[in-house]
Amino acid sequence: MSADVKSDNQPYDDINVTPMLDLAYVLLVVFIILTTASVQGVKVKSPTTQATSNLAKPQTRAITITSDGAVYLDAYPVTMDQLRDTLAQYKAANPALPVVLKADAAAQYDKVMQVLEVAKTLDITEIGLVTKRAALD
Repeated sequence: MSADVKSDNQPYDDINVTPMLDLAYVLLVVFIILTTASVQGVKVKSPTTQATSNLAKPQTRAITITSDGAVYLDAYPVTMDQLRDTLAQYKAANPALPVVLKADAAAQYDKVMQVLEVAKTLDITEIGLVTKRAALD
């Protein structure tokens, strides 16, 4: 018998790390999925109306205005110049770019008009205003 061959009763000198790496990869994938699933838009209190419409389209861009006047494009805070530049890029890629404007009921009217003016200068004609349906009495 060779001296390199171990008998069945001798302890192992090395540790098999393959199951530990498998577990680490599974935990990494679960962490990535849970992190991306928890990203949501900015919450605002929408004004109420009687009529509602479904404006969900794959290329729709959402502009949100909070009650303190902060402007968000797809849940990312932007200045008016950044909004204009980013929407211009989206408009170049999709000439019929649909935009949804979601403003808090307490938002300043001036800020809403500034956003609409940006859309007008970029010739964005498909603009939807998000509201909540009023409760029927």
